[in-house]
Amino acid sequence: MTSAQPAHGIPEKPALEGLEPKWAAEWEQQGTYRFDRTAALAAGSVFSVDTPPPTASGSLHIGHVFSYTHMDLAARFHRMRGEQIFYPMGWDDNGLPTERRVQNYYGVRCDPTLPYVEGYLPPLEGGDNASSKAADQVPVSRRNFIELCERLTIEDEKQFEDLWRAMGLSVDWSLTYRTIGAEAQTVAQRAFLRNLARGEAYQAEAPTLWDITFRTAVAQAELEDKEQPAAYHAVTFHQADGGTIEIATTRPELLPACVALVAHPDDERYQHLFGTTVTTPLFGVEVPIVAHRLAQKDKGTGIAMICTFGDVTDVVWWRELDLPNRTVLGRDGRFIAEAPAADLFTDAGRAAYAELAGKTVFSAKARTVELLRESGDLIGDPKPTTHAVKFYEKGDKPLEIVSTRQWYIANGARDEKLRDQLLDAGRQIDFHPDFMRVRYENWVGGLTGDWLISRQRFFGVPIPVWYHLDADGERGDVIIPDEHALPVDPSTDVPPGFREDQRGVPGGFEGDLDIMDTWATSSLTPQIAGGWETDPELFNLVFPYSLRSQGQDIIRTWLFSTVLRAQLEHGSIPWTNAGISGFIVDPDRKKMSKSKGNVVTPGAILDEHGADAVRYWAASSRLGTDAAFDPQNPKQMKIGRRLAIKILNAAKFVYSFGDLAGRVAPEARVETTTEITNPLDVDMLAELAEVVRIATKAYEEYDHARALEATEQFFWTFCDDYLELVKERAYAGDSSSVAALRLAIDIMLRLLAPVLPFATEEVWSWTHDGSVHTAAWPTLDAEAPRGLLPAVSAALIGIRRAKTEAQASQKTEVLTATLAGPAILAEAADDLKAVGRIARLDLVDADEIEVRAIELAEAPA
Repeated sequence: MTSAQPAHGIPEKPALEGLEPKWAAEWEQQGTYRFDRTAALAAGSVFSVDTPPPTASGSLHIGHVFSYTHMDLAARFHRMRGEQIFYPMGWDDNGLPTERRVQNYYGVRCDPTLPYVEGYLPPLEGGDNASSKAADQVPVSRRNFIELCERLTIEDEKQFEDLWRAMGLSVDWSLTYRTIGAEAQTVAQRAFLRNLARGEAYQAEAPTLWDITFRTAVAQAELEDKEQPAAYHAVTFHQADGGTIEIATTRPELLPACVALVAHPDDERYQHLFGTTVTTPLFGVEVPIVAHRLAQKDKGTGIAMICTFGDVTDVVWWRELDLPNRTVLGRDGRFIAEAPAADLFTDAGRAAYAELAGKTVFSAKARTVELLRESGDLIGDPKPTTHAVKFYEKGDKPLEIVSTRQWYIANGARDEKLRDQLLDAGRQIDFHPDFMRVRYENWVGGLTGDWLISRQRFFGVPIPVWYHLDADGERGDVIIPDEHALPVDPSTDVPPGFREDQRGVPGGFEGDLDIMDTWATSSLTPQIAGGWETDPELFNLVFPYSLRSQGQDIIRTWLFSTVLRAQLEHGSIPWTNAGISGFIVDPDRKKMSKSKGNVVTPGAILDEHGADAVRYWAASSRLGTDAAFDPQNPKQMKIGRRLAIKILNAAKFVYSFGDLAGRVAPEARVETTTEITNPLDVDMLAELAEVVRIATKAYEEYDHARALEATEQFFWTFCDDYLELVKERAYAGDSSSVAALRLAIDIMLRLLAPVLPFATEEVWSWTHDGSVHTAAWPTLDAEAPRGLLPAVSAALIGIRRAKTEAQASQKTEVLTATLAGPAILAEAADDLKAVGRIARLDLVDADEIEVRAIELAEAPA
């Protein structure tokens, strides 16, 4: 077949446009990525992926595309290695982000005291009129609110799925789950009940980090430090002998909650005071002076007040020094009506507190400072400073610490044996890159309290317990459901042995209205997707999973909590490999995040550059490495698009040689080299065999960037040099060159298929039956490269340069040329003469390759 003849199945003008919808539909119809349970059971093994369920409350951003592509590269490689792939997709649709989106989208807010309204229609349906102001939002019942949450998340999930399909994720879409779905709720509630039965879950009244905006408890893993302006107030405490002790505090409003003064045990200034007492200014409460290692000798006056609770250090002091709890802040962030220690106050102290009751922290602080100034207990003016303050990662106001009754799960913070088990589990998991392991270890070692899992929200997995109510209507023992009854919602379901009319009455029952922290469900994604308990055959096949891919910022939350739940429930690690992606940063090297307003959504990027180009950009970065992205200059994506287009055109050119009448069946092996005898062809394939070896090893080690780098470098040498060198032989029907070209392009398609699934599938379909993505990963036995291809490529570059320097066209005929270089160049002399249009080529043996003389057939114009 000559180049003028149309090749079988090859379009006249190959293009990237339209490939995404074409092949996404074809893959779905053919079940290309469908998990074959029968084959997996027969093989006794599977490559299973614990897929991050993205939060279905808004839009994906370019960082999602980045990390999910990394995961997909591994799945595609292992599929081509002949492994059965268990690759589900989940949607994390419960929790605060969804509630906030529903409030804004529909213009409603939840009021659990309201009755359910059948067929409720919200006041808004999204758009510009949506309001995030609580005053403008219409209150609805909890059940109505949850129905709206479910309605909106289903719509969001469909949009997310469409984008993932456009991205070419090789997910089995029949294995989709929702973290608010019945199966996920059953798994989460079952795991909780078993934690409870083993004593790992418990309820306690304790200091709780509290977000006053969202009226919910916040776990340690959800904290974010932010620098905030503050001021040190110098305040005097009074000794029994008439002396005073000066302390410096940024929280003077918490004086009514002061339970002690504290200094470092080695601080000589205060050692003689340990064991004595002082009275608080304004309130006159006698409190002890104690010693603790966390007191800072060089901070302020070296002695500080312990309040319940100003910050997390206060909690540590309170717990370790066994101090009383005199919390004065309520869940609304205002001072409660009566202080717990009011009976210890002086009359003046009770009058002072009455002025603070009901005030916000800000207003109470201002009034306390006025009172201290009036009493003479404030020394000088406050001194401005800045300090780190704890925030809920989704909130915009500083957290307070209030006393609440919450549910906890043991996480090793107070159990040395469990902590050691978790550290050992971390050592059993292969982290990619390995240095990310220390982030896990530091988190485990730095835990200060058990995992607080209850949330005072509405849309999530209910905590599956009720409480007996005694004769006075007070909560008593916990009532738990039978596992066969799960999932349950204690706010509407009735516990065993009771009737609905006994709800909320003395002698009856009361349902727990809290929901679980979203991570308490997401930490069970291996169990949810794998059919734990409901499908033990499948679960035993996929668990522990082969891979968990995720971002580095949720090592402390999702990765740790999943390891914890697997240890508590199975005594096992949840997966053998953890692939940790870096951050996406903007051109100023700042991490992209919604809060910073520098997030780029992927839709427009995909439309402009195409999925293969976007995947190329993601694949170019190694795991654990941050990648900069500038939407105004997406250089890497342009390079990726150029590569994808070149694949189409280079393959079309290669297939213009030889007979394409017979298509290659899926089971046929094409790695045959029996026809390939020309030294340059043989050496090219030897070089390619080395690329296959490098790429295979790199993918095995989760180094997709190295695999791409080696393959891409060879591909461009193949296109720019080898194709040019052998095309004259190929035009003439030389079987060695045609077979080498066909074999090389076939192998390179498979090497590039994980990164560029659409372009490679398109080209593969021209000559093969079946999908390139289920074709065998290439293997190529060849002798070690002899260096002929690199040498000839360097010589070709020299000839091109000589013509350019002579201001001649590359098509200009050459009468004679003298080429210095290694003797091996003689084996490709004919190809060099053909591509360089050289009539006579004289070779001179030398170590360095250079064109020493060239005589053109015509003078340059």
